[in-house]
Amino acid sequence: MKLVFPVFTILFLCVSGSCSGKDSEKRKENTMGKNKIPETGIYDARQLGTGRMLLLGFQHMFAMFGATILVPILTGLDVSNTLLFAGLGTLLFHLITGGKVPAFLGSSFAFLGGYATIAPMLGEQQNQPNLEMLPYACFGVACAGLVYVILAALFKAFGAKKVMRFFPPIVTGPIIIAIGLNLSSSAINNCTGNWWIAIAAILIIVAANIWGKGMIKIIPILLGVIGSYVLAVIFDADVRANLVANVSSAKWFALPIKMEQTVFGLFASGNVDAHKLLTAAITIVPLSLATMVEHIGDVSAISSTCDRNYIEDPGLHRTLMGDGLATTLAALFGAPANTTYGENTGVLALSRIYDPRVIRIAAVLAMIFSVSPKFAAIISSMPKGTIGGVSLVLYGMISAVGVRNVVENNVDFSNTRNIIIAALILVLAIGITYTAPIQIGIVSFSGLAVASIVGIVLNAILPGKDYEFVQEDKGSTSVDFKV
Repeated sequence: MKLVFPVFTILFLCVSGSCSGKDSEKRKENTMGKNKIPETGIYDARQLGTGRMLLLGFQHMFAMFGATILVPILTGLDVSNTLLFAGLGTLLFHLITGGKVPAFLGSSFAFLGGYATIAPMLGEQQNQPNLEMLPYACFGVACAGLVYVILAALFKAFGAKKVMRFFPPIVTGPIIIAIGLNLSSSAINNCTGNWWIAIAAILIIVAANIWGKGMIKIIPILLGVIGSYVLAVIFDADVRANLVANVSSAKWFALPIKMEQTVFGLFASGNVDAHKLLTAAITIVPLSLATMVEHIGDVSAISSTCDRNYIEDPGLHRTLMGDGLATTLAALFGAPANTTYGENTGVLALSRIYDPRVIRIAAVLAMIFSVSPKFAAIISSMPKGTIGGVSLVLYGMISAVGVRNVVENNVDFSNTRNIIIAALILVLAIGITYTAPIQIGIVSFSGLAVASIVGIVLNAILPGKDYEFVQEDKGSTSVDFKV
């Protein structure tokens, strides 16, 4: 343990200046003063000072926690281990992408069906981890991550222009909208835990974002989380009792990795069931094909939000490879699959801080806090109302980014072709999500995956396409199509 904090300290000191690549050439000047945000957003947060950058890193970390810790809670995986590999996976992603994409990698919901099939929760209330089968499920997820690497090689071979022919704004826009809408039920369910806490979080976020000045305007999410959490602890006895009980029973420091729960521990035990390994791989690997489409949607959303063409630079092959290798690394050590996800886009859209250095700070902070079970207990004890209130705003921002993608690319909805594509994407994505996934053999396709595939196919076969992928550093929505 004596080596842990020196290592993290070095990481933190280096992270703000590393992996910068060529992005320094593309930064926009902040002509509105040190404490104000230009309309175009901030691409270099160093102008705000080290203290403010650290605070922004805290904000991003807390905003990601809602989704990140939910997966281990639902699957039985370890929360602290999840935080560690969310941080490591994010840094690996930034290394592979040249530090250009402001994306935080957290727990992927796409593989929940795989975990539920291979390692279903045990007990009468289905809340006990299936410790015997979880390593097998993790093996399947690790294999799925390697499929991303293969897909990345194909993207590199064929080039972004040929690939993105299949992803014009009439496809990506509704997909992004659907991502936010699909998450809306999760936000509402959390809000129902305590609506007044949720409303408090929303009011704080809105007030800070609309009327806040200087740094207050930049950290509305962090203020919403902390403010509503404090109010809940003060006025809600159940929240207070749960927090005290969880924190008091947790240790100050502990290694987050438990080798017996990793894939390496499974093979080291000498008790490996080859049939279970094969079943896990066959069941979970096909899910990577569906999540690839979601990944493209996430990268398109980040590009549109930040006014940068990340699909071209650093390229989808790099973002896919970063996502895949981060997933494989996490799964091998018993953590959930890592992926880009919508909450990150929501934070970017709300704060208008587009500097990847802030994301890397958040990643290092997550790694630091992963060695403290007490911190994990504080996060795990966060009231559902707080998570729900913050999520309502963030998920709404995701859908708004999708609308922006469609509007700014001048998609013509007087064209029947475009109406049909958008309508089917939205209805399939939302309808299937709120009924049941489409089952083909052993593979289960989510509503978003089905909608994405249908949208891509319809766009390819219906007559009347007229779009062009523009390879340039930036544009109105970063993915400049002419429709």
